[in-house]
Amino acid sequence: MKKLPYRARTGTGTVFEIEFPLHRETGDAVRVGQLVSRLLDALDKDIALAGETSNGDVLQALAMTMAIRAGMIHAPQATTSGLARRLLNDALDAMADSTRHAPETGHA
Repeated sequence: MKKLPYRARTGTGTVFEIEFPLHRETGDAVRVGQLVSRLLDALDKDIALAGETSNGDVLQALAMTMAIRAGMIHAPQATTSGLARRLLNDALDAMADSTRHAPETGHA
């Protein structure tokens, strides 16, 4: 299975090194990575403008967005929802297996 290496940095400086598995029918892995970066950037910018937003609210909005996108595909609902579930589970597993680099803290 092909993988998409991805590095994500949090606002507090923690870095995640992730190896996302790609679906066998992925059309363009580079474009997938670009979309991930743009979506994360859009979320960060919106939260910076709107103020404090709970992580649960962000996750709920993303889940709803994924459901809408899956529903927009011209295919049986069982097919698209099954695909969305598999993709999300694979991505969550990859994140759980990721390497995390926390910034060094301390006092000199």
